[in-house]
Amino acid sequence: MKRRALILAGALLAAPVLAQADALDVLKSFVAEAKTGRAAFTQTVTSPDGRKQRPASGSFEFSRPNRFRFAYTKPYEQLIVADGQKVWLYDADLNQVTVRPLSQALGATPASLLAGSDLGRDFDLKALPDDGGLQWVQAVPKVKEGGVQALKIGFRAGALAALEINDAFGQRSRLDFSQVETNPALAPERFRFTPPAGADVIQP
Repeated sequence: MKRRALILAGALLAAPVLAQADALDVLKSFVAEAKTGRAAFTQTVTSPDGRKQRPASGSFEFSRPNRFRFAYTKPYEQLIVADGQKVWLYDADLNQVTVRPLSQALGATPASLLAGSDLGRDFDLKALPDDGGLQWVQAVPKVKEGGVQALKIGFRAGALAALEINDAFGQRSRLDFSQVETNPALAPERFRFTPPAGADVIQP
């Protein structure tokens, strides 16, 4: 009886370690196996004091490596497209386009975490305890020059479910994904952008 109790105690003590290993394995599988993907998302940005929240929603698509498309539809139209060479940000209300080289714009960003191919290069990764029915992995940028302090990516049954971002100003953003599709056929044109006629193009 005592031996059985010791075995049970050992299993209970080992359980959190196994859960953490599983969370990292899920992220590694996501990066290795999800070559393309698309989903709808809702985003909530919370102020540092927790009192103000700004909602937004839209769709997200990616094709590894480093091609993605964030299309915000609410509260206003905004499009962010990475074509593998450059990142284009289009503000429909202003009819303004900002374009940057991918090497300057991506780095240790949420888009890199979702659509990149070498996470270990840009992030220190650590499994976190399960929370809210999700498996979580924390990703801390190795280079602290950007505005992102830390990221958390959550999975449900191996599928992308949520992303949390803490920035240098104390704001927290959370994206919750739905209608997630893994490895859909996505046309290359989804990751190309041509500035609309008359748009003001800014290249910092």
